Amino acid sequence: MTRIPRRLLLGAGLSLPFMAHRALAQQDIGRAASFIQTTGRDLVAAINDTRSDLATRRLHVAAVLRKAVDIEGVGRFILGRWWRQATPAEQAEYVKLFEETLIRNLSARFGEYQGVRFSLGRSQLRTEDDVLVNTIIERPNSAPFALDWRVGDVGGQPKIVDVIAEGTSLRLTQRSEYSAVIQQNNGSVAALLTAMKRQIQQLAAREQGAR
Repeated sequence: MTRIPRRLLLGAGLSLPFMAHRALAQQDIGRAASFIQTTGRDLVAAINDTRSDLATRRLHVAAVLRKAVDIEGVGRFILGRWWRQATPAEQAEYVKLFEETLIRNLSARFGEYQGVRFSLGRSQLRTEDDVLVNTIIERPNSAPFALDWRVGDVGGQPKIVDVIAEGTSLRLTQRSEYSAVIQQNNGSVAALLTAMKRQIQQLAAREQGAR
């Protein structure tokens, strides 16, 4: 019987974990890209629905985003160290207000345009925990722009954990803004909640004016 050199056996043994990790990474990338492709298709369908008025389109866009985004996880990341300083009641109110703020902001951004086109670009493993999926958004009478979607695994399901527009991270920008409000008010999370309610009122008034 032909003996296989020990060095080849060792090399094969070392390559197995590497190959398994590489296959898993490719699987994660493919899953994330497919998830964003489906989400983008649903968003475009809602945005370009000529049978619906602006308010209805926004509601449809909001429904897609609620399903696709890890709202609580993103919200907690944005609040950062202040989450532990908030009372349970403040935490609960913050999550509720954050969801409404995020969805209103994003649905207003997407829902005001029609004739939108969405194309999938390159996808890459950003860390061991998430994948970055690049897309190109085209709107009538506007230059195309890049929108990157950071996709993580949440409870065994792919979820959007960040949106990066022209190199600017939504959650990092928001984290800096929220932290500044709290620090300017002597560490008061309640002050942030008040500011968020005011922002929601402004967004609602803007939506009413656009109808």
